[in-house]
Amino acid sequence: MDANSPAEGELEYASGEHPLAAFLAMHGIDPSGDDDEDESEDEEWQPHHHDDRWSCTNCTIPNPDENVQCWKCNEHRDSGILERGFMAVLSEPASEPAGGEESVKSARKEETSSAEILSKNLVFSGTFMSGEKRKTALGFDERMLLHEETGKTHPERPSRLRAIMGGLQASGLLSGGCFSIPAREATQAELELVHTAEHVSAVQSTEENSLTYFTPDTYANKHSALAARLAAGICVDLASAIMTGKAHNGFAVIRPPGHHAEQETVMGFCLHNNAAVAARAAQLAGAKKVLIVDWDVHHGNGTQEIFEQDPTVLYISVHRHEAGKFYPGTGSADKVGSGLGEGFCVNIPWSCSGIGDKDYLLVFEHIVMPIARQFEPDITIISAGFDAARGDPLGGCDVTPDGYAQMTSMLSTLSGGRLLVVLEGGYNLRSISASAAAVMKVLQGSSPRPLPDDLQPSPAGAAAMLEVFMTHGRYWSQLQDATFLKLGALLDTWSKGGERKSPKRRHTGGPVWWKWGRKRLLYDIWLRGQMKHHHPSRHDHSCACC
Repeated sequence: MDANSPAEGELEYASGEHPLAAFLAMHGIDPSGDDDEDESEDEEWQPHHHDDRWSCTNCTIPNPDENVQCWKCNEHRDSGILERGFMAVLSEPASEPAGGEESVKSARKEETSSAEILSKNLVFSGTFMSGEKRKTALGFDERMLLHEETGKTHPERPSRLRAIMGGLQASGLLSGGCFSIPAREATQAELELVHTAEHVSAVQSTEENSLTYFTPDTYANKHSALAARLAAGICVDLASAIMTGKAHNGFAVIRPPGHHAEQETVMGFCLHNNAAVAARAAQLAGAKKVLIVDWDVHHGNGTQEIFEQDPTVLYISVHRHEAGKFYPGTGSADKVGSGLGEGFCVNIPWSCSGIGDKDYLLVFEHIVMPIARQFEPDITIISAGFDAARGDPLGGCDVTPDGYAQMTSMLSTLSGGRLLVVLEGGYNLRSISASAAAVMKVLQGSSPRPLPDDLQPSPAGAAAMLEVFMTHGRYWSQLQDATFLKLGALLDTWSKGGERKSPKRRHTGGPVWWKWGRKRLLYDIWLRGQMKHHHPSRHDHSCACC
């Protein structure tokens, strides 16, 4: 994280009053008081009475027991989303096995014990076959499901991987076009390619405790260090396999995520920086230049910090920023790297929520791809967070699975097709499973439909692109002056015409507070607010996310 950017949780505001304080006051929450007392005074919010509420598997929102479908996202309470991902029918329960409805509920409640998962030491139970046409390698291990904040509803939860793998299997994407690699833990030496020994030891030490918090939003249980080593090890082996020709491309379906983890700092749900470890592994396997494209809705402050002065790694991030008020507060366009790495960090910051496919695809067409082609990477790594997807409870943007497919297709034309996709964030299970499947289809050789010829940016999108052109024009000659002039003319026309439109905010029910500070604390407050202002008798099945 650069020295001139606000530290996590220490953002400053011109109004003099932290927006979180106003939010808490507006919702009648006393941050200094006892939570139990506050909750007992709120007749509609009774978090300790779990017997009359159920949490939505898809979006985690609590629901009154009489609701069959989630009032927020419309997902059925007995949805099969964990088994089939986006292929599960939204408003219907999972197919009943012999024994009827009670058997469904019983099977759903049954959890595989930690000991059983650890003793298996194997990858997803689906069938993998070597695909001669594309040879897409997939990395996954069930032991990563053991990383969990037990007893609480954290957005970064094991269900994320279950839904993604269930969706890939249900849609036939695991049956012939990919093969699995054996999972292994990254070594101390491999982790220290990007992290300090103190950082690695700090994560390792959590194995001694049932639950540890590095920050209020970043937890570790006694299995989290193992999960983090597995995630990094999978990325190391996928990068090596791609560079040595054993695989054409690859997808690391892993957790915990990594792009917020700095050289010696754990933060933002991230323990080890998986994409950074993969980049160094690729270089050890022969890559001279590595491109990392980060489309997670949050800036990858950790990845930027690790490669800040390294001209052999080009880091391009497309993210919400909002003048530093959106987590983690870093990633302004003028942060371009330093020393020998100056110009090799390209930040494309959105000024608002609601950004969708058109702006993302235009940014890729006119900024990401021209710079990437000039850089000529030997391998491309995608930090693939799907929290900019439509319906994500934290991201507030509007990217569709087709949008992710288009971006993947563009990047697959680089580096001779050597492309590694590394899972980062994304917290709506239906959105992330559909988006992951769209990406996997491209990796296996499918082509998305052609881009429209008449793509036009939103005012916010045009402004972000113009800012990047003005910043990086002196570093990258492939940025076209014609595009620069067109964007300027568009903004001038809108300004003279008095048009101040923002992108359509499809995420109307989303957490405005997300831009104010730490992820988990505010996520919990949002959940409380959602239930406080939703009367149990109101059957509101409208979905602002879809």
